[in-house]
Amino acid sequence: MATTPKHKVLLIAGPTAVGKTALSLALAKQLNGEIISGDSMQVYRHLDIGTAKIMPDERAGIPHYLIDIKTVDQRFTVAEFVSRATALINDITARGKLPIIVGGTGFYLQSLLAGYQFGPNDNAPDMAYRQQWFDCAADAGNQAVWDALNQRDPQAAAAIAPANLVRVVRALEYLHTTGQLFSAQADTATETLDAYTLCLTAERSLLYDRINQRVDLMLTAGLEAEARWLYDQGGADLPAGKGIGYHEWFPYFAGTQSRDATIAAIKQDSRRYAKRQLTWFRNKMTVDWVDLLEHPELRASIDQRLASWLS
Repeated sequence: MATTPKHKVLLIAGPTAVGKTALSLALAKQLNGEIISGDSMQVYRHLDIGTAKIMPDERAGIPHYLIDIKTVDQRFTVAEFVSRATALINDITARGKLPIIVGGTGFYLQSLLAGYQFGPNDNAPDMAYRQQWFDCAADAGNQAVWDALNQRDPQAAAAIAPANLVRVVRALEYLHTTGQLFSAQADTATETLDAYTLCLTAERSLLYDRINQRVDLMLTAGLEAEARWLYDQGGADLPAGKGIGYHEWFPYFAGTQSRDATIAAIKQDSRRYAKRQLTWFRNKMTVDWVDLLEHPELRASIDQRLASWLS
């Protein structure tokens, strides 16, 4: 029996301030592509500066999706991302275009590539419980999380590699939210995409300098006013209020922190986030790494790799 060919999807991943947007526009023009945002914060309307959102007049006529689809009081879950992105991939492919997913939210990207079919409970997840296990993995390693699953559901653990942290946590959360063993239900996760993941990187000190400069540019563009607007909407109590570049302002607006300390915190949190992003892509996903900042000549090799993959 003939198998259905997998849809080809190009992913452009990497930490903040590494040049993903510029490369995505160039490749979308070159490859007849349309762009899906893989960023967990660019979904929010009104939050443009702090999310480094590409604005309509900067998109060079390339369609962009999953941008400005939520109000700041609405949650955007990984389940919704996978559902929406999958539908967009199908539609873009059907029109003869190449879906290009651009972003740095590694958990979203990995979940999409794994082909997870989320159930009703995943649309209202226990985020604190889920985060507990990701924090555990960060502190003690994936093996510790897998060991916890092995104690609770050995059959499920036997079928999942410790390196597949997303699925291990999914199995733990399923047991937690339903009271049923993950191994007792059909796991419908199947890899349904022929994906090529290009991950941009840079030497650490250069990347950190670019992040600091980006924050300075955001301040000039009006980041403080944007954060003040979010604060006035409810700030820390809103789903969007957890974002870097926003939550650091709230103590300043409350009068408990200086402006200089606030700006320093934004830069520090942004650098730490970039480090976490690099660690995630290095340890959790299979990617092709490329440093275009110091080695722009590698751009030609990207074209060669993509031509081979597309053929």
